[in-house]
Amino acid sequence: MRIAIVGAGISGLSLAHALLEKNHGLDVTIFEAEYHPGGKIWTERIDGFLCESGTNGFLDNRPKTLELLSKLSLTPMRSNDNARKRYIYSDKRLRLIPESPIAFLRSNLLSASGKLRIIAELFVPQKDATDETLESFAVRRLGREAFEKLIDPMASGIYAGDPSRMSLKSCFPKIYELEKNYGGLIRGMLKMKREAKKTGRKVGPGPGGILTSCDGGMYTLIDSLKSLLGERLQLGREVKSIGKKGDLYTIHLGDGSTCESECVVLASPAYASAEMLVEMDKEIAGLMSDIPYPPVSVVCLGFRGGKISRGLNGFGFLVPAKERREIMGTLYDSSIFPNRAPEGYALLRTIVGGARAAKVALLNDERLLSTVMVELSEIMGLKAEPDFVKIFRHEKAIPQYTARHDKSLDQIDRSIARHKRLFLAGNAYRGIGVNDCIENSLKLADYIA
Repeated sequence: MRIAIVGAGISGLSLAHALLEKNHGLDVTIFEAEYHPGGKIWTERIDGFLCESGTNGFLDNRPKTLELLSKLSLTPMRSNDNARKRYIYSDKRLRLIPESPIAFLRSNLLSASGKLRIIAELFVPQKDATDETLESFAVRRLGREAFEKLIDPMASGIYAGDPSRMSLKSCFPKIYELEKNYGGLIRGMLKMKREAKKTGRKVGPGPGGILTSCDGGMYTLIDSLKSLLGERLQLGREVKSIGKKGDLYTIHLGDGSTCESECVVLASPAYASAEMLVEMDKEIAGLMSDIPYPPVSVVCLGFRGGKISRGLNGFGFLVPAKERREIMGTLYDSSIFPNRAPEGYALLRTIVGGARAAKVALLNDERLLSTVMVELSEIMGLKAEPDFVKIFRHEKAIPQYTARHDKSLDQIDRSIARHKRLFLAGNAYRGIGVNDCIENSLKLADYIA
């Protein structure tokens, strides 16, 4: 059977690898419009600075990604202990996020009334199991202050999203399940801890795990898959549309050529897949094109060590929307992983834009850099000019799982089932992280096989 995979991000590449691992003789071809694979995973080393265009790692608490690295003879690199310390910019100060219940009680991140309101979550009645927005859920169970200072920046840091529109069930399913299964968050966590003692397994509502990458950055994983797939990976081959005749799919390429395949997997962004399918199935195309992708810009700044007066002993900081700043947050990349900056230098990576600040992400380079420097000056007290600048732009960055995302997926699943051996993959549907993409691709490979 001929299998065509459209899109060479981590989903498409890991799917191709899994299929060939099951049967090396399979006729698998991956079409990628760009001249390098990886999608949003892209790493550049410039003047000794290692800059990530998108994600800077994955959590090591789910085994499939680590297993893939092992199969590719890659050594995982865990983040430094510094990365355990994370900050929130609140009330014009950077405040450490407490890492334990005792630290939480002693912390000045929340007011006394805000802490009491979180404790009072024990007595909040359970709601029915229907989905709701992240903001609605957090305010209902934890209070407005906890939402604004803790939940809101976390959501923007992961999804670049707007919590007033984000689906709790689709974005944070473990938290959704806590209330559904245990009646509340604190009650659920206490019961899960008791269960963990009995089974010996570590459990919890959060993602857990240690941020992990490779020595050469995340593109090391992509590059290894590229080498393994060889000529099966066709770069610079844009798929314009897909048609169907009998049991065969016809793939129309940007250069005017066509090819046929019994099985097609669309592992491209939802908006791109929608354009490919619009002539064949307008209903599916319409549903997929409704998934929003706000713009995000990533500004990497390198500084000689003496220029930064504030210590960079931490992961970085996030900024709540209520602070009305122009950035979502900044990562201290050279403190998270080694070899991210030359000796004696520091590397910061600031994230701008997202669902609530799209216009800022689209500023030209000069205005964007100026905006970031003003923000870092006021937040971190950073007054010096950078010795190194690299800007990455993503006009359509992270897919947003807005309210009723699960209902849309049900409709997409029912519609796609009309087309035998046509499948969807990628981070637009059931998880945006590297772990999610790889796990979902492995499941799809099993199904196709």
